[in-house]
Amino acid sequence: MWTPEHRQAARHCSLRYASDLTDEEWGLIAPMIPPARRGGRKRTADVRGVLNAIFYLLWTGCQWDALPKDFPKKSTVYWYFSLWNWDGTLERVHHALYMELREQAGREASPTAAIIDSQSAKSALKGGLLSMHRATMRARKSQAARGTSSSTRLVSC
Repeated sequence: MWTPEHRQAARHCSLRYASDLTDEEWGLIAPMIPPARRGGRKRTADVRGVLNAIFYLLWTGCQWDALPKDFPKKSTVYWYFSLWNWDGTLERVHHALYMELREQAGREASPTAAIIDSQSAKSALKGGLLSMHRATMRARKSQAARGTSSSTRLVSC
């Protein structure tokens, strides 16, 4: 149940964008961010700024080119987004924030129940990759309808 304290904690009015990380959220997920690679240059990108940019893109659904200029460069943000998506960092961050929000709301960290309506269950049984592939392919015409023949004549001189 939302209490005034929870509402106040969830408000991001004092932040630059509503999608920006609060200090508490950053403290929770900062240890999950992989360190910079050894042997190379030192990391110059602001990792919190990169995460804020990724959350801004996900929150607004804007294009990469429309990323505001006060975030790190879009090429840097995209590089970290691809890397963290590949190595599972974004999934771990999402899971940690999700569990934290559920606990703040006074609920179990992991959901204990799920609801599946009968329509979803029925459509899942019929489908599958093969039926989706067939549905997206163009219908083929027979050779007679195309006016072609598979047999060719051998002409001798």
